[in-house]
Amino acid sequence: MVSSTRVVLRRRTQAPEPISSKPRSNKRSRSKKEEDLSEVCCEKCGSGEDAAELLLCDKCDSGFHLFCLRPILPSVPKGSWFCTSCSIHKSLRLTTFPLVQTKIVDFFRIQRSSQSPDTITQDGRKRKKRTSSSLVMSKKRRKLLPFNPSEDPTRRLEQMASLATALTATGTEFSNELTYIPGMAQRTANCAAFEREGMQVLSKEDTETLNLCKNMMGRGEWPPLMVVFDSREGFTVEADRFIRDLTIITEYVGDVDYLKNRENDDGDSMMTLLSAADTSNSLVICPDERSNIARFINGINNHTPEGKKKQNVKCVRFDVNGECRVLLIASRDIAKGERLYYDYNGYEHEYPTEHFV
Repeated sequence: MVSSTRVVLRRRTQAPEPISSKPRSNKRSRSKKEEDLSEVCCEKCGSGEDAAELLLCDKCDSGFHLFCLRPILPSVPKGSWFCTSCSIHKSLRLTTFPLVQTKIVDFFRIQRSSQSPDTITQDGRKRKKRTSSSLVMSKKRRKLLPFNPSEDPTRRLEQMASLATALTATGTEFSNELTYIPGMAQRTANCAAFEREGMQVLSKEDTETLNLCKNMMGRGEWPPLMVVFDSREGFTVEADRFIRDLTIITEYVGDVDYLKNRENDDGDSMMTLLSAADTSNSLVICPDERSNIARFINGINNHTPEGKKKQNVKCVRFDVNGECRVLLIASRDIAKGERLYYDYNGYEHEYPTEHFV
């Protein structure tokens, strides 16, 4: 990657320009002089073209196009990067998380209940029946819908195990809430009133639906989603049953920090939380340490019609009781087995997606 490429290019949806335009220094993104890099060819395709997309191994200086790697990398990875030949870890460790109920319950901190899983599921269906309406009415009123968990408790455990596998492989702790860590932004900084152009307020009814989804997950009634590993896309998420348009898929969560603190951050999954009129108050969500299934939902290639057709999820920021929250919502009906995709870019279209599938 070109050393002057700013990290804002790797921030998802509507991230404002950084306060500073100081170029980012990165030995991988041109540790040699430009004339030396012009002689480097990709070890995969043999081409020296697209030099700005060449990633150099920190040990052997071999070059690889970001889009020739498997899985594809949208940006320069965080920390040192080594090619497969030089890496101690030859491949991503994909040891499947054990399908043991007690281990899964502890991993996701699920509330233990005296009720049987079948009883909990039946109660959940009754509640959803009262809160849900017909698809036509929901579309007209733009009413959000709660997800509909799989009825089979064993299948829900398999869904949770797939996410636990991905989180463990990436060294990420599970969290289903925005987290406020000492030394980063405090919760009081998350004030929707600071949004520079105002923020859509989540209605009372939709807020209740969001809380219902959170409560269901806390009881182990999981969204019908399966995390799978694709050799080209990396971790990705599939619908494990039919999902209706306007269903809440998940909330985008992680550590909340000020954008000004992340100008030189190499993370490729930061999400805009607050785009403030005073840019010093702007906030981002950083899911590298703590996160949920949202970080594994992939983006579309918004440079091609085919890529745009794949989008079935939208990313929307809401004012929820005075705080900014980011929700991923089904933008159309999603069939079982269909992979979930949304557009990582907002109105600025600055996230590099031209090599996404």
